[in-house]
Amino acid sequence: MKTHAHLLLLMLWVVIGTSLRFFHLDSLPPWTDECATMVFSLGNSFRTVPLNQLISADILLQPLQLTSVTGISTVMQNLLQDSTHPPVYFVLAHVWMKLFSPVGEVASVFTARSLSALLGVISIPAMFCFGYLTFRSKLVGQLAAAMMAVSPYTIFLAREARHYSLVMLLVIASLCCLVTTMHKIRRQQSLPLWLLLTWIVINGLGVATHYFFMLTLGAEGVVVLRQLWRLQNQQINWWQLGIVALGTAIGCLVWIPNLQNIPGSDLTSWVAASSPHSRWLEPLARLLLWLMSMLLLLPSALTTLPLTVVITSGVVTLVFLLWSLPQIIHGLKSYQGDADTNLTLQILIDYVLAAIALTLLLTYGLGKDLTLAARFQFFYAPAVILLLGVALASCWHEVAKSGLFTHSKVAVSIILLMATLGGVIVTGNWGYLQNQRPDVLAAIIEKASGNNVLIATTHIHHGQTGRMMGLAWELQNQPNQNLQFFLAAQDPNTHTYTQSQQILVQKLTQLPRPLDLWLVEYRNPVDLVSQNCTLDKQYGSFAGEYSYKLYRCLASETSS
Repeated sequence: MKTHAHLLLLMLWVVIGTSLRFFHLDSLPPWTDECATMVFSLGNSFRTVPLNQLISADILLQPLQLTSVTGISTVMQNLLQDSTHPPVYFVLAHVWMKLFSPVGEVASVFTARSLSALLGVISIPAMFCFGYLTFRSKLVGQLAAAMMAVSPYTIFLAREARHYSLVMLLVIASLCCLVTTMHKIRRQQSLPLWLLLTWIVINGLGVATHYFFMLTLGAEGVVVLRQLWRLQNQQINWWQLGIVALGTAIGCLVWIPNLQNIPGSDLTSWVAASSPHSRWLEPLARLLLWLMSMLLLLPSALTTLPLTVVITSGVVTLVFLLWSLPQIIHGLKSYQGDADTNLTLQILIDYVLAAIALTLLLTYGLGKDLTLAARFQFFYAPAVILLLGVALASCWHEVAKSGLFTHSKVAVSIILLMATLGGVIVTGNWGYLQNQRPDVLAAIIEKASGNNVLIATTHIHHGQTGRMMGLAWELQNQPNQNLQFFLAAQDPNTHTYTQSQQILVQKLTQLPRPLDLWLVEYRNPVDLVSQNCTLDKQYGSFAGEYSYKLYRCLASETSS
């Protein structure tokens, strides 16, 4: 295939990937972490939202407005004070948001998400370069780019106002440096200074974008040590590798003051709350789901789809995997290349295995369950996608023969089409790769409640504020509805909600009746009998990953 034909084909993958990432990008309200991205990127803080007070949706959403006085220094200050994330993406998002957001108005969720979506589109040609650079094969590059364009997992991450598309680009760049370095060491060539410095800068940027990039460094370290063990009879320039190790270590050590605060932070405590030792099968099952979503995703959103659809999707998924996985494994085993490409394949497989091992070590060894969220698997997703590209390239060249692997090009086409279907499923919000869905609970509130609505939650940190922001975003434009919120603050000394519950009961006496009180993620009991509030058993339980109860509050007989 000629160069211009490869360019046109790559443009096709970019067009498809762009469509899947940008179509109906603002169809859902922002969830908790996206609200955090928007608030910090705008240079604002959650601390301005009043606690233990009745507030309107406008006041709750005020931190999502761009002001003319905030700048990069404000972004850095608020982020490092109130969050557990490093600043690179948020600074970039601040510049992006200021370009497209009017001052004094609530920022557009499309604008907030479009930066991540754009970075996701850039990852498509980046994956082509990754495949071509490491395997010297345009076919591998094309199929890797195609998989990146339609992979349900990467589309899911790119459609959120978060930093995962950026950090995956840095993972790709770091892996390119790793492969290039190991090839030069095997050939006993000196490592050029530009390669050493580039690798150090990329690693530094990666850690400054997401602290979990350190898992990339850990997996790369395992690969380097294993390759050096295999090459122990060769002369190795240890001082050059030492420069990379030292520079990378410095890039990590500068964040030590921030990292020290993460283990005890309320913002990260949920990662240690899954009991992986007593429920040891669940992390493995989740990990398999996240890995599977890099290739395939069928309608499976229990929040919005009938159970029969989810079960049918599960059966079809199982059948497809039983058919496709043997071909993918066969493609990897039978990939024909020279010593360089075989070394690259070995490096990528070792990297993925090391990354998964690190994930399981942290989950079972330290009780920090990294399988709880799909997004935490970003640091090895590019390597998995490139391996899929290699397997498909090998199958594409498979000579037609009798048996399981006949019509290999047809099989490759079917796999790509199924992956594309998974991308469409993500775009339509029908897959299991979902976070909180404020729109699901908001629809229930709209259906069940009349004019006077109070939504109350217990507040620990800005995560709860973000959850309420998502509801306020969805409900703010409902006509004829008097909507208010109450964020019950935790006493900093006793860590109880006694005082805030007393304030809530007092506020209830001041509100007009009838009133619908929705306790959303409200973790403590509160006496509502004295307020003539009765639990409506028709509503309650979970919706869109929100727990909720509805109380109907009527006027007391004495007041009437």
